[in-house]
Amino acid sequence: MSTTNNELRVGMVGYAFMGAAHSQAWRTVNRVYDLPARARMALVCGRDPGKVADAADRLGWEEHTTDWRELVNRPDIDVVDICTPGDSHAEIALAALAAGKHVLCEKPLANTVAEAREMAAAAATAQAGGARSMCGFNYRRVPAVALMRQLIADGRLGEIRHVRAVYLQDWIVDPQFPLVWRLRKEVSGSGALGDIGAHIIDLTQYVTGQRISGVSAVTETFVKERPLPAESSGLAAQADGAGAATGQVTVDDAAIFVARLDGGALATYEATRFATGRKNALRVEINGSLGSVAFDLERLNELEFLDATRPAAEQGFNRILVTEAEHPYLSAWWPPGHIIGYEHSFTHQMRDFIEAVATGVDPSPSFAEALQVQLVLDAVTRSADLGSSWTEVEPSLATAAA
Repeated sequence: MSTTNNELRVGMVGYAFMGAAHSQAWRTVNRVYDLPARARMALVCGRDPGKVADAADRLGWEEHTTDWRELVNRPDIDVVDICTPGDSHAEIALAALAAGKHVLCEKPLANTVAEAREMAAAAATAQAGGARSMCGFNYRRVPAVALMRQLIADGRLGEIRHVRAVYLQDWIVDPQFPLVWRLRKEVSGSGALGDIGAHIIDLTQYVTGQRISGVSAVTETFVKERPLPAESSGLAAQADGAGAATGQVTVDDAAIFVARLDGGALATYEATRFATGRKNALRVEINGSLGSVAFDLERLNELEFLDATRPAAEQGFNRILVTEAEHPYLSAWWPPGHIIGYEHSFTHQMRDFIEAVATGVDPSPSFAEALQVQLVLDAVTRSADLGSSWTEVEPSLATAAA
């Protein structure tokens, strides 16, 4: 599918937390970067007519609709951006790919491996007709993370031996926090594992270039029943008043697993929404034979790097302030030392997506890459269900075909 007058007309499904983040990025990306195509925020879709109309006005969309099928089938829409809960990802993405649209889908790709396999296969078929697809793992686009990957790829860490990754939140510590959609398996697919664990799985595989081959896992649901929510269903939702009816929590609150990567590294992962006092604490540390590197999302503009080839008397973790023009993504932003934030990772994501679509290159992470993350999530779940038994990660579509 080609662009018209170097313009990509975007239709977005969903307008809540991720929809707002994506909207910010679509509004900003062409004002910051010189790109081969310009994104046009043509149409936003949501179920509530009044709310989606308000969202269109507030977020900068030209039109709005309550029917995602109308959005997918409109001939003047080039890109379908999916920001809905996981239970609708597959249906919308499959329809969009069949209609020849480019697709950007939020993570995790789907709620099940079967859905993810179908989506990856459909993306491969649509690719032959020029339709490109990508999954939105935005933390890949943090400049410090991209620099971490570059250092590892350049051999600065030598042989990778250890990977340590945690993603800690606390927004459901209160047992009276309501039963929002993220706590219902039929809508979200899984809990902390898929919501935030998927991020650290993708991020560590991305920076190391290694894939998780097997896991041993435990999961836990600490609060098994919660009040039903009032109208709001977001991260700041409220229960439906005193004495509200309750429902069962059907996802994990926390997941912890050890893993082996296919390049020989050993890894530990923890994803929880019960780390009291931790709001959005993602930390990754990689140890190699020649050095170590660590990233902390709460210090987004920094990277810790230790070069073990230096004399012992000079060794120690150095703080790299990742704000120089030669650092990834930063040449279009501010002078050195002027930091960027969370929302910039989405702008960088849109930059990469637009460049790939406009130049006919496959963007990354592809649906096939996102399927591989889904297979790791599935292995973790199966291991936990089997009393933490060692569980191999199933081969992806690409691996199976090789």
